[in-house]
Amino acid sequence: MYFKIRYRQLAIVILLVACVTGCKIAQSETTNSYPLAISETAPILPTHSIVPTFTPARPTPAFDVSDYVFPASIDSAGEYLFYLHGKTIEDQGIPAVSPDYGEYEYREILESLSGYGFVVISEPRPKNTDSLEYARRVIEQITTLLDAGVPAHNITVVGASKGAGIAIFVSHYLENPNVNFVLLAICAPVTVEQLIQDQISLYGNVLSIYDYADGLAGSCQELFSFSEGKGISRHDELILNVGTGHGILYKALDEWITPTIEWARNP
Repeated sequence: MYFKIRYRQLAIVILLVACVTGCKIAQSETTNSYPLAISETAPILPTHSIVPTFTPARPTPAFDVSDYVFPASIDSAGEYLFYLHGKTIEDQGIPAVSPDYGEYEYREILESLSGYGFVVISEPRPKNTDSLEYARRVIEQITTLLDAGVPAHNITVVGASKGAGIAIFVSHYLENPNVNFVLLAICAPVTVEQLIQDQISLYGNVLSIYDYADGLAGSCQELFSFSEGKGISRHDELILNVGTGHGILYKALDEWITPTIEWARNP
């Protein structure tokens, strides 16, 4: 009887330890630091910065992304848009929820972009995807479109945060002056400095969009200046006044989607 009691007490202790350890692991996995694509940076502190917080809501269930894979048949008259998501989806998969910005509305973003008549190409990237290697994958797909007769100005690459870092590599190594690019919240000063140091310049028609309250990203103007005369054709920058900072990437907001569509269709 004595040994049965001792074994029962030992089992209870083991269960309690497992519970506490599991709770700590679950808590750590929900933490997200939102690193930028090229390097870790100290936050930019904009004037009157607003850092919103959200009460986490129940995320929407995972959805079938097969509608957004690279098309098996190519319409040479079609308009094609690549959407490269932020790192949060790499880290969490679908659905992905930030404690600061809420759910990453991946499905809503893809549906909104495709609602304008584009063939939208997008996929959830594996965790810790190498940006340069993935850029080569996108370049191969764009080259396939070009070889099939799709005009370069009918191809747009939209990248968000780390996805924008990948888009920069696509722009640089593709070296096509007519493909369109939209960079969402990527140009932190240290990121731009590193790109210039590595001689990474932009090609094509490039639009930069970020929110004035973003503590992780800022202006791409210095990168634009560095790219002048090296392949960049047309460039512009739009600073939003939404006030949610990096959170604009998480929502299918007209504030960035509308100018993205206009940029894609007005080469």
